[in-house]
Amino acid sequence: MDSYVWWDWERWEKEIDWMALHGVNLPLAFVGQEAIWQKVFMDFNISKDDLNDFFGGPAFLAWARMGNLHGWGGPLTQNWLDQQLALQKRILSRMLELGMTPVLPSFSGNIPAALKKISPSANITKLGNWNSVDAECRWSCTFLLDPSDPLFVEIGEAFIRRQVKEYGDVTDIYNCDTFNENSPPTNDPTYISLLGASVYKAMSKGDKDAVWLMQGWLFSSDSAYWKPPQMKALLHSVPFGKMIVLDLYADVKPIWKNSSHFYGTPYVWCMLHNFGGNIEMYGIFDAISSGPVDARVSKNSTMVGVGMCMEGIEQNPVVYELMSEMAFRSEKVQLLEWLKSYSHRRYGKAIHQVEAAWEILYHTIYNCTDVIEDHNTDFIVKFPDWDPSNTSSPLPQAHLWYSTQKVIKALRLLIDAGNNFAGSVTYRYDLVDLTRQVLSKLANQVYLDAVTAFQQKDSKALNLHSKEFIQLIKDIDILLASDDNFLLGTWLKSANKLAKNPHELKLVRKDILIGILLS
Repeated sequence: MDSYVWWDWERWEKEIDWMALHGVNLPLAFVGQEAIWQKVFMDFNISKDDLNDFFGGPAFLAWARMGNLHGWGGPLTQNWLDQQLALQKRILSRMLELGMTPVLPSFSGNIPAALKKISPSANITKLGNWNSVDAECRWSCTFLLDPSDPLFVEIGEAFIRRQVKEYGDVTDIYNCDTFNENSPPTNDPTYISLLGASVYKAMSKGDKDAVWLMQGWLFSSDSAYWKPPQMKALLHSVPFGKMIVLDLYADVKPIWKNSSHFYGTPYVWCMLHNFGGNIEMYGIFDAISSGPVDARVSKNSTMVGVGMCMEGIEQNPVVYELMSEMAFRSEKVQLLEWLKSYSHRRYGKAIHQVEAAWEILYHTIYNCTDVIEDHNTDFIVKFPDWDPSNTSSPLPQAHLWYSTQKVIKALRLLIDAGNNFAGSVTYRYDLVDLTRQVLSKLANQVYLDAVTAFQQKDSKALNLHSKEFIQLIKDIDILLASDDNFLLGTWLKSANKLAKNPHELKLVRKDILIGILLS
């Protein structure tokens, strides 16, 4: 959602074709659902004005849809809603044309605040704040309709039926994520089982053949709550075979290993890889090349597929090439041989320096084993919110899991091979990306040198290192300007094309800027 919110049909068509070529057969199809929800909620006497405080802005729809926030970055215009619905119909048509089974959204209980006034007797819970400043509920603290309430199934069924009416009978697979980074109001397994049964009942009343596809992220992000009794209550609340769980972060923290393969529930081994579009060169090749195989052949395995569930795309292409191949492999990948083949295919030539560079990258950048969630903590992309005058606090730490000297050697090898790749856009992309990675890590050390100089009251060294850090920012800016894949302007152009009037133009630009500041 982070990446595709500003896409037009031309960009979507390219992505769907890429998915088909890489074997994806169960893609999420979430575009345009706000237009469906508008029609459904208006049938329940909720006005368009009420929904302005419910729907998030374009760049924040993912979190609004999962009940983490409401209204932030909005309101959505009617033109946006209509435009996205029309786009969704083209997306679904193309997916079906290529033999895919799209996954549509369903009802998790997330409701507009207005429903509490319209149906005062309904059993509605106000959830706690989610990552808000000073526990401010203005944008978080969303409302959840209790699954025991008759309205729950009524609204859920209405949403499924409205989608079938708009799109036709295009799928039997529906996604619903309950309590994403929000704890349920009770840990009573009976309540949790009722919740799951109601979610599925709403789906199945709208589509008798419905299958529930659910993220397993909640079991990882809130492991203190989701103990075996609670997990089993949710996973076993629907008939066997009518739920599929996404082991969302199996590349780093696989849930299947500690839950007896989700207690017998079918699941998909997934790679998360990227959090929130916070991008740098990063990967875990060993886990990707062996994890799906280990899960599939282990005793009593209920694994039914592999998937990719990144929060941001259009980065680290080598990781996605490797991951997509795992759907077709029955044995672990021999990575050094695979990387030779990959670099040959990517650049069109087999060059010794390039093969040597990729071997180094495999053992460094793409072999992160410290189980740290990669959010790119380089100082150059962070707010300067650390007080260097507080000498009692430890120095800030950026995430570094490899030898920078070895990666510099890989960069030199890639540069040395440059004469062989005149005009190669893939070579230029990788060269820019690796140079950016090297300079960013260098900037981390320069920053710490400046902090140390400040603490030691060495004004000459502070001045030197401060200028070096600022110069590195300028150097990286010039570097990234050489390839439009790294330009903010590319995103702005894409967003501007979707705006039909000055008001919408202001909305999309505001959303992009807020998103950048919060990344």
